[in-house]
Amino acid sequence: PRYRPDWDSLDARPLPAWYDRAKVGVFVHWGVFSVPAWGSEWFWWHWQGEHNAAYERFVRRRFPPGTSYADFAPRFTAYDFQPRQWAELFRRAGARYVVLTTKHHEGFANWGSPVSWNWNSMDTGPHRDLVGELGQALRDSNLHYGLYHSLMEWFNPLYLADKKSGFKTQNFVLKKTMPELYDLVLKYKPDLIWSDGDWEAPDSYWNSTSFLAWLYNDSPVKDTVVVNDRWCNHCSCRHGGFYNCADKYKPGTLPDHKWEMCSSIDKLSWGYRSNMSIAELMDEASIIEELVQTVSLGGNYLLNVGSTKEGVIVPIFQERLLALGRWLDTNGEAIYESRPWRVQVENSTDTVWYTSKGPVVYAIFLLWPRDNVLKLSSPIPSPATQVTMLGFAGTLEWQESPGKGMLITLPYMLPSPLPPQSGWAVKLEGVK
Repeated sequence: PRYRPDWDSLDARPLPAWYDRAKVGVFVHWGVFSVPAWGSEWFWWHWQGEHNAAYERFVRRRFPPGTSYADFAPRFTAYDFQPRQWAELFRRAGARYVVLTTKHHEGFANWGSPVSWNWNSMDTGPHRDLVGELGQALRDSNLHYGLYHSLMEWFNPLYLADKKSGFKTQNFVLKKTMPELYDLVLKYKPDLIWSDGDWEAPDSYWNSTSFLAWLYNDSPVKDTVVVNDRWCNHCSCRHGGFYNCADKYKPGTLPDHKWEMCSSIDKLSWGYRSNMSIAELMDEASIIEELVQTVSLGGNYLLNVGSTKEGVIVPIFQERLLALGRWLDTNGEAIYESRPWRVQVENSTDTVWYTSKGPVVYAIFLLWPRDNVLKLSSPIPSPATQVTMLGFAGTLEWQESPGKGMLITLPYMLPSPLPPQSGWAVKLEGVK
């Protein structure tokens, strides 16, 4: 059937299956904001939209008098950007898809946008097609490619004029936003479009529904492409493909719609900051905890890193991503292609979470029990029940728990001065 340009029709489109199966993605924020590399990717807005004193002081102390934001672009060099190394890192991190910022609210395009003259990565800065180079490397590594794109641009004169008219005119949409979206789809054939910058105007201004109807009916990716829910000022958590709802969104219970949690290793920023400290970063345990909770509740987990202006993902970010990848090497069976079970979290605790695949149930526990006995009250065992632990050879002893559920005797852990890694999964076969 052809989709009509209205939400009733568009929202009825089934989500392509690859997305729910993938579960884990990496988000990359990279742009001219990587040059000051301070505060956050909203640098330009805080500096010249809000005239924040700290940002004004920062520019005064570090850059020549009269510096404009446009002056940062030539310093966005991508000298050290090696897309194949990025792709290999993301693959080893266990990601099944990667989402790159093609254009943030600053409007700078990371490809040769035909409607962003001199404010794109081919005309200035790197003089490279960053979107295309990463896409090729990811495809060669069998990773799905997603494109983040901001509908709005803080300081674009066309956008500001439309805004002044109460969004009764659409010059910015017709001359900038839509031509870029169509160009990105036709040129790079993305598996995912991660829209943003939607919150100031209605869908009638953005022309979102007609774009999505074209995307689903006639585009080269009509059968495979997935989109999020940021297409208008009242779309979040209501319309589109999967739901983001809000940055770092955590539903308390199982939603009835496919969703994604986007999170950032740097807790204070999505773009790279040169002055971040270790205390401001997520550690391995909190990354694994977020992933497990998200997937148990039916979500995908999109973990963000910022790149430097040279195109380097700094070692501490690499270390966190590789730690996640090592955990998934052992426990990925309980994550990838899994489904929420009838119970998502053990009721007496928030440290045991469940996923399932067909009749098999996985209990993922985030804290190792003191007495080496894992108490599960939700699964109902049978005489045929078998228990194994991912990454551990052999079956585990278990018994029925007085009351209900089961008691599982875990393998003996050698005493160690370091706390053990976080998160283990037991595989339960023959339980209800």
